[in-house]
Amino acid sequence: MKSNLASLRSEIEEYLRSHDVAIFHSAHHLDPRSSAAHWDTAGFPDFRSFLATAESAGVRLVALFAQEFREETIDDAAEMLEESDLARDDRRIIDQRLRELRAYAGLICEIELSFDLGSRAYIFDLRTDWYEEFSDILNQIEDVDEEEDEEPLGGPYFSKN
Repeated sequence: MKSNLASLRSEIEEYLRSHDVAIFHSAHHLDPRSSAAHWDTAGFPDFRSFLATAESAGVRLVALFAQEFREETIDDAAEMLEESDLARDDRRIIDQRLRELRAYAGLICEIELSFDLGSRAYIFDLRTDWYEEFSDILNQIEDVDEEEDEEPLGGPYFSKN
């Protein structure tokens, strides 16, 4: 996969214009209450198939979200790491990787296409490999902190007698 999805975003925009499909530049589609169907980008990574499906269904408006990887995002992750309860060796490895990921600041790391049909949202979400790795790092940091916040078996009223 490309390390920068900017040219893909341009290609998608040109494709939509040439097919007379309106582009709605949107925010990320994060509504957990919606019934969303996610396109299998691993098996079918070409956006054209997704958009052809939308067109076949009569869709004339597609939402486009492109996320730029920002220095502030890395700074926030580094701050979370600093405040986390990760072991020192794990923290050092992740800190090194976060420094390496700074090389990607300013690049497009994720593209999401979506359209609504009936009561369902249909989503095509494509991410770079390095952004997937960054997301995994964030999850690793958050998971350690969540484990620390969990109460012991039985909660505060559990008797050990």
